[in-house]
Amino acid sequence: MKSAADLIADAKARIRQVTAADTMRMRETTPSLVVLDCREPNEWNLGRIPGAMFIPRGMLETSIEAAVPRDRPLVIYCASGNRSAFAADTLQQMGYTNVASMSGGFRGWVDAGGDVED
Repeated sequence: MKSAADLIADAKARIRQVTAADTMRMRETTPSLVVLDCREPNEWNLGRIPGAMFIPRGMLETSIEAAVPRDRPLVIYCASGNRSAFAADTLQQMGYTNVASMSGGFRGWVDAGGDVED
């Protein structure tokens, strides 16, 4: 039987992770980059990365295909980097080829001095 920590570690081993600083650079150099917030609506309402797309984790699989082509570069974030790791793992299984999870999540973004929209 696996614990939540085991499942998170397994997902993170299968995906690419980027830092908040990496994401900031990618936003400047990759105009086609999609930054996706997979937190819950109450979290989104408290603040978000400017220009981020919002699809809560629970709606991801049924909503992503209509919103983002499979070949678009995509960075997913949540509050701390765990839900986004699961989301990135899932999207890879769905055929998304250039997807990453932002380690540290929104908290890491704020700590790195990233802009916040509310």
